[in-house]
Amino acid sequence: MELARLLLAAFDTAVMHIVAQPLLLVASVEGKQRKHIPDYLLLTNDGPVVVDVKPRQHLTKPVVVRTFTWTRKAVESRGWRYEVWSEAPTVLLENVRFLAGYRRARLFESALIDRMSSSDLLEMTVGEAIRKERAWPELMVRAALMHLLWRQHFTVDLTRPLTPDHVLGSAA
Repeated sequence: MELARLLLAAFDTAVMHIVAQPLLLVASVEGKQRKHIPDYLLLTNDGPVVVDVKPRQHLTKPVVVRTFTWTRKAVESRGWRYEVWSEAPTVLLENVRFLAGYRRARLFESALIDRMSSSDLLEMTVGEAIRKERAWPELMVRAALMHLLWRQHFTVDLTRPLTPDHVLGSAA
C-alpha cells in the first residue's frame, strides 16, 4: 500500500518532492509520551502534506484512531495538511502503474516527444494519435504517447482500463 501511495504521488503533478518517513513526532497525549513516524511528506505546490498509509480495516482500531488524531492536530498546527490514505481504486492504480513504465524521459526520442507534444492530438483517441504519426515506428510512437500521458501533457480517463479508444484531453 505504501508503494501504491508513492506511485500516485509521483504521478501527481502538484507533488514536487517526496520524503519517506520524514520525521519523528513526539507528543504528550493523555499524560503519556507518544511517538509516531508518518509514512510520507509530500512537498506540493499548495504546501506540505504529511501522509499516513493504513489499510481501511485498521482505521477504526482505538490505537490507530488515537495516533492519527494527535498526529493530525500536530501536523495541522503547523499549517500543513494531513492525509490518511488507504486503498486506491484498482483500475486507477493499475493504469498509473502501467504508465509509470514510461516515466523516464531519457528513454525516448526527444524529437518524437517534441513533435507529439506540439501536434494537435487533443480530442483524438489514443489509437488515432498513434496512427497519425508515420515518421517513426508504431511501437516508438505508442511509447512516446504513454510517456506524455505519464507527464500529463495529455490526459485520459484513468478510472477505466486504458485502451486505444480513450480520448486525449488537456491537463490544463
